[in-house]
Amino acid sequence: MHPRNVWQAMSRPGFLLSAWPWRSAAYLLSGAVTGAATLVGIVTLAAVGGPLSVVLVGLPLLVVLALTGIPVAWAERRRVRLVDREPMAGRHRVPTAPGLWAWLRTRLRERATWRELGYALLSAVLLWPVDALAVTLALVLPLSLVVTPLLMATAGDGHEAKVLKQWTVTTWPTAFGVALLGLLLLGLCAYVLGVTAGARAELARLLIASREGELDAKVVELARSRVRLVDAFEAERRRIERDLHDGAQQRLVALTMALGLARLDAPPGALADRLTRAHEEAGQALAELRELIHGIHPKVLTDYGLQAAVSDAADRCAIPVDVDLELPGRPPRAVESAAYFVVREALANVDRHSGAGGSRVSGGHRGGRLVLEVRDDGRGGADPSAGSGLTGLADRVSVLDGRLALTSPPGGPTLLRVEFPCELTEAADRSA
Repeated sequence: MHPRNVWQAMSRPGFLLSAWPWRSAAYLLSGAVTGAATLVGIVTLAAVGGPLSVVLVGLPLLVVLALTGIPVAWAERRRVRLVDREPMAGRHRVPTAPGLWAWLRTRLRERATWRELGYALLSAVLLWPVDALAVTLALVLPLSLVVTPLLMATAGDGHEAKVLKQWTVTTWPTAFGVALLGLLLLGLCAYVLGVTAGARAELARLLIASREGELDAKVVELARSRVRLVDAFEAERRRIERDLHDGAQQRLVALTMALGLARLDAPPGALADRLTRAHEEAGQALAELRELIHGIHPKVLTDYGLQAAVSDAADRCAIPVDVDLELPGRPPRAVESAAYFVVREALANVDRHSGAGGSRVSGGHRGGRLVLEVRDDGRGGADPSAGSGLTGLADRVSVLDGRLALTSPPGGPTLLRVEFPCELTEAADRSA
């Protein structure tokens, strides 16, 4: 994995041979240039706008001065990518109305604007000289020593060379020794550049990065990672279901048939009785395996969609269940699977706990949302915290930005409602 910032790069053996020292130098050098330009701009605006503000002509210039930090922070967020690949969050509020005046009012009332102005002033007064000094000491000084033999061969006619305009070198061994010293200093100064650039970037992130923006970015990434986990989990469920269906189930079917044929061919007696018991055990194991496969990920859901799978779950329920679900297409796989398991868990709870004489599953797709409702005429009083399994389903629904609501007053009826924001894609297969 490549290092994300200069701090990580410095901890690796190949730092000196990587691009990070030069990236650090470029970051500091560009900081010196932008800081000097910011200083010139701020001084000019203050010098011209201050005196003219008495006659109101300079007020627009003072407003521009107050907004100077916005372009400076914009440039810094892009410059910092030289030494830190992690984006620096920065988010200004959207104006409540179109037009320049609404934009100005919004910007002048934001804390971010004044925080960025403070950073611009700090950069113009203090930071850019530090950047320039760091680049000068870390690059100019060692390189001046490295080129000593070249200076001696050209400007000194092979007889002498001035080192930093202070010392005179008159022999070739001394010149190459000074050059070797410069190379060693250059390697050491590469780490100095890295430390300075990393500290400079951390200071910029501390002063102008939006805490809310970084938090929002982390929340978005967390939500995306949860969705990726759900997708991976569903893919793994489908793979296990497919392997069991095409592998172990087929072997059990073949075993059951072989035992059945052997049972028919065996003469009456102890052997026939054992074959009969083995045949019954194999049939029971096959039935349990099919039920297990159906619980992992029913094949009817994969082949025919949510509507057919809900009807199949209703047929398997011990109490009568009416299904009124009309879907002209199929939702995304993750939504389809989550919706099915919510309905299945709800029907299982109705069967086990509600004492209901009947239940009803209804819903459809409207307004960009898949809506499902499971209602029963039982005793009510359902409590999700009592181990009904609905808490885990609610977490699973929330990963997909869905909502699950349960209404179950004592005496009933109980209504479970789930909604998923989604669009229907492929047409549903109605052949089931």
